[in-house]
Amino acid sequence: MDFSLSPDLAALRHEIRSFMDERVLPKENDVIREDAAGQDGTLKQLQQVARKAGLFVPHLPAEYGGRGLGILGMCTLFREMGRSPVGARVFNCDAPDQGNMDLLLQKASPALRERWLGPLARGEMTSAFCMTEPAPGAGADPSNLRTRAVKDGSVWRIDGHKWYSTGGGRASFLIVMARTSEDARTGASLFIVERNAPGVTHVRDIKTLGPDLLAHREAEFRFEGARVPEEALLGEVGEGFLLAQARLIPARLTHCMRWLGLADRTLELCKAYLTSRLSFGKLLAQHQAMQAMLFDGASAVHAGNLMTWHCAWLLAQGRTKEARPYASIAKTHVARTLCKVLDDAIQMHGGLGYSEDMPFALWYRSARAARIADGPDEVHLGVVARDYLTGKLPLLV
Repeated sequence: MDFSLSPDLAALRHEIRSFMDERVLPKENDVIREDAAGQDGTLKQLQQVARKAGLFVPHLPAEYGGRGLGILGMCTLFREMGRSPVGARVFNCDAPDQGNMDLLLQKASPALRERWLGPLARGEMTSAFCMTEPAPGAGADPSNLRTRAVKDGSVWRIDGHKWYSTGGGRASFLIVMARTSEDARTGASLFIVERNAPGVTHVRDIKTLGPDLLAHREAEFRFEGARVPEEALLGEVGEGFLLAQARLIPARLTHCMRWLGLADRTLELCKAYLTSRLSFGKLLAQHQAMQAMLFDGASAVHAGNLMTWHCAWLLAQGRTKEARPYASIAKTHVARTLCKVLDDAIQMHGGLGYSEDMPFALWYRSARAARIADGPDEVHLGVVARDYLTGKLPLLV
């Protein structure tokens, strides 16, 4: 077992860390404030600097402006970017675009990659992934999929209702999952649909517990006779469930990477406060109750980091099926860790932590969705329990 980074990757990690500390974090509140006002001047400036520094879309191949990093390289860098809620967007590595880029790279035709992947990689547009539906449609159980695509001559006609399509309101195109047959395994397909195409209605952006920020606005759509050409199909007819699962496993890991970065920054802010605030005659850091919360947070972040590395290592070896339960373990653990670390940070800071003078309350509002997005905790618990009970999940790897 070797946890050391190559010299090149270690240098790149340091470069990303320095960029975050020197450029992104000082401008973090400006980006958030401008975004709330419908502006993006500071974000665009930061993206331009990142592009000139060769730090834009590092996960993509060189032909798309990236560095061709594999999943292990992404683990290294995405943790650093995740230290700010706006960090990943600065480097064009945020969800859902990053996962959609990977899917287009793997399954889109050359024509689709030229039309959509190129501009997406250059930051000229954004995208969304439309899978989740209001009840009784597909949620945690994709077999409830109600949106349908029917072949009509040389085109597909799509009818259905989607919501929680992250970033959809501002997107240029949508990747839409629709039912194309009644087969339980091959009954869905993926299509690229222009956001403003006839028959596509953006109903609203759903107000949630988490504040609206950049692409993290949850769009609701209706598709009423939306027509797309045959070449808008991603992969083959009937591959929708397979492609969605292939996209979700690494997407869960990239979420973990970014969440670990934010949890780590939260603990750093706690350390600064606890080592400077006097209470009952001594520093807060000298109180055992504070030390216990720090231990819980530090050990949970470290454990989540190791889980993420292990699962990424499996994916890098092409062992995707084997990686699935470990991705569920990592995603559930890290999502819970982020919520717990933020909750403890608020407690450690007392009234200051509960106020908006510190970012914890705001971050927690967004972090709570982590236990639902990309599969709620309960689904992942079932996956892990099933594989363990059937002897498919070794624990002492």
